Amino acid sequence: MRHYDCAVIGSGPAGQRAAIQAAKLDKSVCVIEKSQFVGGVMVNTGTIPSKALREAVMHLTGHHKQGLYGRNHRVKRDITINDLASMSANVIRNEWNVIQDAFDRNDVDLIWGKAKFEGPNLVVIEKDGENEMITADTFILGVGTRPAKPENIPFDNEFVMCSDGLLKLDSIPKSMIVVGGGVIGTEYACIMATLGVRVTLVEGRNQVLGFLDSEIAESLQYHMRKTGVTLRLNEKVDSIEKITSERDGHTMVEATLESGKKLHAECLLYAVGRQGVCGELGLDNVGVSYDDRERLKVNENYQTNVEHIYAVGDVIGFPALASTSMEQGRIAVCHAYGQPIHSMPDLFPYGVYAVPELSMVGKTEQQLTKEGVPYEAGIAHYSEVARGQLLGDEIGMLKLLIHQDTRKIVGVHCIGTGATELVHIGQAVMALGGTVDYFIHNVFNYPTLAEAYKIAALNGSNKLANM
Repeated sequence: MRHYDCAVIGSGPAGQRAAIQAAKLDKSVCVIEKSQFVGGVMVNTGTIPSKALREAVMHLTGHHKQGLYGRNHRVKRDITINDLASMSANVIRNEWNVIQDAFDRNDVDLIWGKAKFEGPNLVVIEKDGENEMITADTFILGVGTRPAKPENIPFDNEFVMCSDGLLKLDSIPKSMIVVGGGVIGTEYACIMATLGVRVTLVEGRNQVLGFLDSEIAESLQYHMRKTGVTLRLNEKVDSIEKITSERDGHTMVEATLESGKKLHAECLLYAVGRQGVCGELGLDNVGVSYDDRERLKVNENYQTNVEHIYAVGDVIGFPALASTSMEQGRIAVCHAYGQPIHSMPDLFPYGVYAVPELSMVGKTEQQLTKEGVPYEAGIAHYSEVARGQLLGDEIGMLKLLIHQDTRKIVGVHCIGTGATELVHIGQAVMALGGTVDYFIHNVFNYPTLAEAYKIAALNGSNKLANM
């Protein structure tokens, strides 16, 4: 029976980073993976495939250059599902190789199979009807989640699908209903609309992406409507069924809303939440508790209620992003082995790869108002920045939230080309306790989108001076 200092269950971003960090601390490490491939949801069904799909769509439709060359600009007129799938497959294969190479270089044992706890330090791994037992001193659970699939939804991966099924479409539909205005639903709604699909998005709240700054969310919603997305906000789906079209006899999907409205489309994407997978890990055998959605509760060091068992990544809930999951894995291992940790979870950035992309770090205007923090907002539109004109980005915007008394930056919010990259400048300044004056006195390359920071800083500073 093999023994390890650290056993990681799951090879997604959280598990990868945890395993490599433990190996760097000269610990014996194994990663247990139940699927056929490494990388978890991030590489195989989530982050990488969806972003590869987005990049392929943006390129082939010419969307990102239409501001320069007109609405009719298009790289390829007739786009097929094979055009979109080939890019995703290439990126995924490369990621598999990168991950396995990292494990090999750091002497991390990769064990294929399904793990189940038999005791506090004992795990049985089942594969192809055969079992192997290992023991470990510390366990890191990075098992991720799966799409929530309520029993009353008629999933068939052809007409009614979850986010995993969308990536297996045989052809591009002419119309689609998307249920759920979270990150997954919003991203796919935007991507499909950019392809020319007639999309209707149903969301029970009054805005998509409820964690966003409301001004940024409103800007996104305006752009979504402009690209043809019909938003049904403050609406919930009562029932979903497949029907036969009276017009042409084809199978369609009918979604009936609680308000009585009936929506029809060629297919439906159900993207309302994700479900944990803890129930199959045998956690009852070691006393680790989880909620009704099979998610694990952890403390600030990512420990479960059992001291030597940690949980990281999507399985612990929001924000469930690849970037934050990686950091959680690193922090958990450092804590387990007494290493000093300097982490700033309040400054974890959020990125959403909708069309256009969005990113934020720090507080929103709503949060600051609720907390009674006096602030001012400095705004820069991409139309004011030469680089924005060169890119043909007509809607981009950067917003700095500035504390009125200390002049420190307390929030950065961005929508438009490169938003997920641009936000990191503000993140760094916030982490170092910087003020709006840093941007006023600093020089940025010209022409760049980063120049928007200076414009926003001057705008906010002028408002503060005139209070």
